[in-house]
Amino acid sequence: MNEKALSFSGVLTVGLMLFALFLGAGNMIFPPFLGQQAGDQVWTGIIGFLITGVGLPLMGVIAIAKSGGDLQSLANRVHPLFGLIFTIIMYLAIGPFFGIPRTGTVAYEIGVIPFLSEDAAKYGVSLLIYSIVFFALTAWLAMNPSKLVDRIGKILTPSLLIILTILVVKSIVTPMGSFGEPNPAYQDGALFKGFIEGYLTMDTIAALVFGIVVINAIKDRGITSRTSLTRITIIAGVIAAAGLALVYLSLSYIGATSTDSIGVQANGGAILSAAADHLFGSLGAVILGLAITFACITTSVGLVSACAQYFTKILPVSYPKLVIILSAFSMLIANIGLTQLIAVSLPVLIIIYPLAIVLILLSFMHNWFNGYSLVYIGALVPTGLISLVDGLKTAGMDVSAISSALSFLPFYAEGIGWLVPALAGAVVGYVIAVLAGASKRTIEA
Repeated sequence: MNEKALSFSGVLTVGLMLFALFLGAGNMIFPPFLGQQAGDQVWTGIIGFLITGVGLPLMGVIAIAKSGGDLQSLANRVHPLFGLIFTIIMYLAIGPFFGIPRTGTVAYEIGVIPFLSEDAAKYGVSLLIYSIVFFALTAWLAMNPSKLVDRIGKILTPSLLIILTILVVKSIVTPMGSFGEPNPAYQDGALFKGFIEGYLTMDTIAALVFGIVVINAIKDRGITSRTSLTRITIIAGVIAAAGLALVYLSLSYIGATSTDSIGVQANGGAILSAAADHLFGSLGAVILGLAITFACITTSVGLVSACAQYFTKILPVSYPKLVIILSAFSMLIANIGLTQLIAVSLPVLIIIYPLAIVLILLSFMHNWFNGYSLVYIGALVPTGLISLVDGLKTAGMDVSAISSALSFLPFYAEGIGWLVPALAGAVVGYVIAVLAGASKRTIEA
């Protein structure tokens, strides 16, 4: 029996769902801050941002599609034990311990606090009430994963795009000013600075986690063959990447032209709030609040669904129960507060993010080196050790002696000192694998 084909509108809806899952509040905040800091170097800076903020996540989605549809299948190429442990850590970090709670706290701080009195915002009761409502809605939307495409791709995503379009068009029709002077960090090397900023969005990790959601959403539409699943996932990834790039370009333009009207702001959230107020007055806070809320709820739903779908494979707990557990746990963690949440979780993300990047890059060269696990091991071991030092340093631990010893590595000061050791380790692993194979053939002969 021939498998039914998915129409273009169906593929587009899946692509819009993936776009919305990626576009969290953090992704809306980074580009305007880059724009204001880069000034007249904004386009150079945003190109670097697009490479790591859009290009790597797209590669992550494609890597998951080609490897069989989930992160563990990809990580198993290193070793089955590594595949299990690394996947669990990734899901916990981007899920209930950081990623999911952050969606609620960011939505609260940008979408709710501006409407509260100073006394109401000071105490935690308002955050508690909001987080209960936010994560109850998350659980309801994620409870039936087969409806995620319709709920997000057909309802929430268009609503988010309409709100963003209103904000962007208004900023173009009535510009807030001209491009300002670039911050010293962007005067020389704006491309590389933008590259690092995009790296910090953590969307590459999200791509590995969301892969399972996209694959299952396509399967629910009657597509089951490996070839069709891979092809549709790649097309959906391209659609999502194009949407992200357009949003990033627009928001960076708002930031780059904002200084004359709102002055220099401390972060992207402050820039968007001040810009919305300047462009629309008091209505601006409502528009921005809606945009942030839609962005956060879609990301939250995607992460809860992805984590629940994965953990049902390794735990004797049903999907609905896991959705409730993950949502409730995330609600509790969210009440720690955004600042404390980032301080606790960021070191973990800094440790695992480079590992994810190397794993993705190697997956595209898998056939070139015959899939030797020693190549993966050779690249990931130095990457993990150097990233561990960076993570401990971010956590405030004294690793100055080790950092000084590693400072000779290219790009170490920029935070990607693992790059050259990863490449060297992959080469060494390949040589050992080839020699071991040749030695085995000689003995057998």
